[in-house]
Amino acid sequence: QVQLVESGGGAVQAGGSLRLSCAASGFTSDFRHVGWLRQAPGKEREGVSCINRNDGTTFYADSVKVRFIISTNSTKAAVYLQMNSLKPDDTADYTCVIVPSCSAIATMHFGGLEVWGEGTLVTVSS
Repeated sequence: QVQLVESGGGAVQAGGSLRLSCAASGFTSDFRHVGWLRQAPGKEREGVSCINRNDGTTFYADSVKVRFIISTNSTKAAVYLQMNSLKPDDTADYTCVIVPSCSAIATMHFGGLEVWGEGTLVTVSS
């Protein structure tokens, strides 16, 4: 099995930046399609971004395009989410997830084969 641990969350003022990390351990050969979801208090969970670590293709939600950048490390089983120009609306719990395909993040349709991290909280103040 593979386990995921997120880090990098915290409190920041609007306009600031944070870099989230998602580190995998265990059976990391499953660490291929990795995405980030977020859920703000009182709101539905939202697919934020995803990367195919095999070919580098990415997905971004319209709400974060240009501002967020997803990347990976070829030597470590890690995925990063660089978040720039943060807004109060970006305040949420961010969770890293391994999915069979990044289409799961884009459509928010999950089939039960995912591996979830425990999340890291991002708070953006105005």
